[in-house]
Amino acid sequence: MAQSPAARLSVNGQSQEYSGDPRRSLLDFLRLDLGLTGTKKGCDHGQCGACTVIVNGKRINSCLSLAVMHDGDEVTTIEGIGTSEALSALQRAFVAHDGFQCGYCTPGQICSATAMLEELRAGWPSVVTDELAGLPRLENDEIRERMSGNICRCGAYANIVAAIREVLETGAAR
Repeated sequence: MAQSPAARLSVNGQSQEYSGDPRRSLLDFLRLDLGLTGTKKGCDHGQCGACTVIVNGKRINSCLSLAVMHDGDEVTTIEGIGTSEALSALQRAFVAHDGFQCGYCTPGQICSATAMLEELRAGWPSVVTDELAGLPRLENDEIRERMSGNICRCGAYANIVAAIREVLETGAAR
């Protein structure tokens, strides 16, 4: 198979280039080529959210996106959000609220929640937003709806919502 044209992208602030098989997903590029295994392969069909990363400030399922499509993009994975020595506010809240059990979905949950917080700050409504003017209210239903693309098979949803709510209410930065 012919090699695809090179895609130059930034991953967690590091310049990267991909010029391999044009059918390779962004998820496989991150995990197999770059060794960023925090992003998980769950269903590989865009249904579970375990592979959620942030591209140009927006959350996407990396299993549904081809690496070659991201020329010029900025990609943030869980490894770019915080480290074990310097956790992000969301990571600290997930720990404090036991927002994980097995932990498999946690990287995708945290990437999704990180982008969701920016959506809220920008005033983006969701399907359950009551008032479209101003910032959406911080109701649990609003948080659950916005996080509905990320499945936790262990059922830690109440703790995930509590962690996100803590960050929202304290206004903690990334």
